[in-house]
Amino acid sequence: DILIDGKLCDCDIMVDCKVGDPIPLEVKLTNWSKHSVGPFALTMTPYQDYQNGVHNYELQDAITFVGSNTFYIDSVKPTKHSVYFGALLFLYTGDFYLNIKFHEDNCSRELPLSWFCLPSVHIRAMEPMV
Repeated sequence: DILIDGKLCDCDIMVDCKVGDPIPLEVKLTNWSKHSVGPFALTMTPYQDYQNGVHNYELQDAITFVGSNTFYIDSVKPTKHSVYFGALLFLYTGDFYLNIKFHEDNCSRELPLSWFCLPSVHIRAMEPMV
C-alpha cells in the first residue's frame, strides 16, 4: 500500500497537496510468500508526464525528499509486513508522479511479483490557500 498525506493511493486516485508543506509518504509492504525476502532497496523517483511520451525526471528544483528517496530493507519475513516512512516537499505547483522501484541486493531471493506492479502515484501540488 502507498499512502501520501494519509490517503491510500493507486493509479486512479490523485492526491492534492500544498507547495511548501512537507507531505508524509508511507509505503507498506506485505510478504505473502512462504520465504523471507531481502535484502533490497526501495527507490522513489518523481517525474512529470508531458502526455506525449516524454517524462521529465530533472525535478531537483521542484521536489525534494525529507531524508532520502531510497529505503534500504534488510528482510521481510513470511506473512509479515514492513512499513517505511518519508516525506516529500514540493517547491512549485504542478502535476507530478512518483515511480516506486525495487532493487534486489541478493539474486538468490526473489521479491514477490506484486511488488514490481506498484502504481505510479499522481500528486497535484497547489498554492496554499490564503
